[in-house]
Amino acid sequence: MSVVKRRERIARVRRVEHMQAAAAAAAAEMQLGSLEQSAARVLDLRLQLTSGVGSTSAETLAARGELAHRLDLARFGLADAIASARSVVDSKAAERIAARIRQESAERLVDRAQHDEDALAEKRAGANARMKTPRFVGEA
Repeated sequence: MSVVKRRERIARVRRVEHMQAAAAAAAAEMQLGSLEQSAARVLDLRLQLTSGVGSTSAETLAARGELAHRLDLARFGLADAIASARSVVDSKAAERIAARIRQESAERLVDRAQHDEDALAEKRAGANARMKTPRFVGEA
């Protein structure tokens, strides 16, 4: 197997690795978006509980207080999950960039190997061509 073919195979592997890293980064970003959307919805629900107008019974007030407390706990729990998801998004983005750098490097190596192979073939073709030199003084 020639050097060019080996490097092309490596370049294909690097391209696949980059696509996988990009897909993982996109999935992490979608997860973060989903968590942020859930946190916004929990906050909206919590704010709706405080907007009671008129007279309410003690049971209703206690139930709203309990529900508000649970929604606050859920929101605080989501804050930790969102912070964790942000760090995952950052690390996946860094992995994607590193994979892209490796892919571009492999592509440059393929180009260089192809150029070197072409130069070697040209050199061999030049070496095989015999120069016609006069053997005798009167042939020129």
